[in-house]
Amino acid sequence: MANNGQPPRRPRPGPWPPAPDPTPAPAPLSWAKRTGFKGRVSGESNASNSGQIALPRPKEPGSNLDLEAGSRDNVATPLPPPPGAAAAAVAVNGEPENRAGGGGGGAVPLPADQTARKSRDSDGGNKSAGSGPNGQVVRFDEPSRHRREEETVTLPQLEEDEEGFPSRQVHIKYELRDSPGLVPIVFYGFQHFLSIIGSLILIPLVLVPAMGGNYEDTSALVSTVLFVSGVTTLLHTLFGTRLPLIQGPSFVYLAPALAIINSPDFQGLNENNFKHIMKELQGAIIISSAFQAIMGYTGATSLLLRLINPVVVSPTIAAVGLSFFSYGFTQVGNCLEIGMMQILLYLRKIRIFGHRIFLIYAVPLGLGVTWAITFLLTESGVYNYKGCDINIPASNTLSAYCRKHVPRMKHCRTDTSHAIKSSPWFRLPYPLQWGTPVFSWKMAIVMCVVSIIATVDSVGTYHASSLLVASRPPTAGVLSRGIGMEGISSILAGLWGTGVGSTTLTENVHTIAVTKMGSRRAVELGAVILILLSFVGKVGGFIASIPDVMVAGLLCFMWAMLAALGLSNLRYSETGSSRNSIIVGLSLFFSLSVPAYFQQYGLVPNANSSVPSYFQPYIVALHGPFHTGYKGIDFVLNTLLSFNMVIAFLVAAILDNTVPGSQQERGVYVWSEPEAARREASMTRDYELPFKVGKVFRWVKWVGL
Repeated sequence: MANNGQPPRRPRPGPWPPAPDPTPAPAPLSWAKRTGFKGRVSGESNASNSGQIALPRPKEPGSNLDLEAGSRDNVATPLPPPPGAAAAAVAVNGEPENRAGGGGGGAVPLPADQTARKSRDSDGGNKSAGSGPNGQVVRFDEPSRHRREEETVTLPQLEEDEEGFPSRQVHIKYELRDSPGLVPIVFYGFQHFLSIIGSLILIPLVLVPAMGGNYEDTSALVSTVLFVSGVTTLLHTLFGTRLPLIQGPSFVYLAPALAIINSPDFQGLNENNFKHIMKELQGAIIISSAFQAIMGYTGATSLLLRLINPVVVSPTIAAVGLSFFSYGFTQVGNCLEIGMMQILLYLRKIRIFGHRIFLIYAVPLGLGVTWAITFLLTESGVYNYKGCDINIPASNTLSAYCRKHVPRMKHCRTDTSHAIKSSPWFRLPYPLQWGTPVFSWKMAIVMCVVSIIATVDSVGTYHASSLLVASRPPTAGVLSRGIGMEGISSILAGLWGTGVGSTTLTENVHTIAVTKMGSRRAVELGAVILILLSFVGKVGGFIASIPDVMVAGLLCFMWAMLAALGLSNLRYSETGSSRNSIIVGLSLFFSLSVPAYFQQYGLVPNANSSVPSYFQPYIVALHGPFHTGYKGIDFVLNTLLSFNMVIAFLVAAILDNTVPGSQQERGVYVWSEPEAARREASMTRDYELPFKVGKVFRWVKWVGL
């Protein structure tokens, strides 16, 4: 504007051409560095192409909002400032905001990334602007106290190297090849397994009662699971992917195991139900595990990788957790005050001496606190009902008062089990301890299909954990080698008789990110400790004596976390894309709707009153819609299509590979190239087999480094 009616003074022209600026232009920043993004689920940056950080594209002036790709410009491109301007107005979410600019006539406003960084470095109470997970500009205004509290639960952030791959992790205390010393490594190894103990003990606590076993059988099966988990974890860290991943009984195998247990072939058994059904499960697991090992070591997994992307992995794993909703609260409701108290303990941010130990030891501490309170209630007589005996079946009780309260006594009291007293101090699990396996082709086919779902689960876990602890994601050969070793591990699980196959537990990613411990040696030492504990029979007896309602409360938490971890794989893709949202939504919807159709088709009410209501979905072979005249084919089709995870995988895989979408939008997994891996010494040390075993496999290119 003119001052006092006088025209504005023109600036004195400088020399022409202008002298070149000696300061070099800053290198373009990656998306994670430019936005300061920190992963909230498992610590990785929200990188496109699942690990390969894409540099921001130059935006044309006036570019429009891209709703399909879920992105928008971070900051509106500022116009050149007028001479003598002291500040530049930058539009943030449509509102102008003053930014610090240059004081001279030729001052240039700060770049968007530097402006956001400067704002973040200022006082915590000041308003600043940054970019959200998909590039949208957001405004945040948090006190410094809240920010510090948030940083305690913020999971590790990745740094990127010149090639765009995530490199060294800032917040991981010990990475893959680090060795913190003897005393810390013992502590961290035991901590790693203790934080994931719920996944190791829950399946025996569900399977044995469904198979007609007693507390002694549960105690023996728990000891067997601990032994096999320790052995297979050692094998995987030595000869598999060599990532610090715990192997154990997977919830992926739980649904097919329950379907086999409730098949019509076992409805008429009266004696030795547990051992007879266990031998059938062993035969099916051994055959399916051999199929998985062949698929891995022949390189067939590389063909499957073309179908496995984050948009496929997310609903598949989420469906595993959501498929058991009929079991969770159905059991918790039998003793509501105990079950809900346990679930709420898992959600509380309890601090002891300033440490959020419940964040790491949620499962063992939640069980311990709930058990102590339940024990006090039992000893104080809260669950004593006059004239009622818990050892007398409810069907033989004449009093309506006792018929009402005896089930409550069984679920709420801590003294109903005699597993600790009856368990021996020393027990050595051994192969074929339940008898010779029985092989059935129809049950083996069901398990073979489920092993493919387990492979999908493991692929997502390999990728996420490698971004946390390793220098690079593994090659396709290392991944195939890991799947082959999982097949061998499941063969061992079938020989020892754990009831389900052994695979990489999805909870590993959450455990590594929360404990900040990615040392391979710590996990190996923890596996040795787990093997030694399996020899103590009282440990299995102690776990077998956990009240049913506490088991159900823990299952509610574990299955919910499994569903959340599955959906967290979407961070590798464009989460704001309508394409991805529709595919995931349809996959989850049909994974619940289609099995419900199969499970209710032709169902006669009260026809199977001997089977608990929460096991009704797994007896679909008796009344499914397929009736081809061959009972074996009917069993396979009706059973497989009643599994939520199978439907989710089929729908997601078909839609993701047929609906058009770019690789960045789909978030296609990017694995390291073998040639680059051999040239990089750090990656060779991460994934190369020990004891010069790798030389034997050099001629097998599809499973080598």
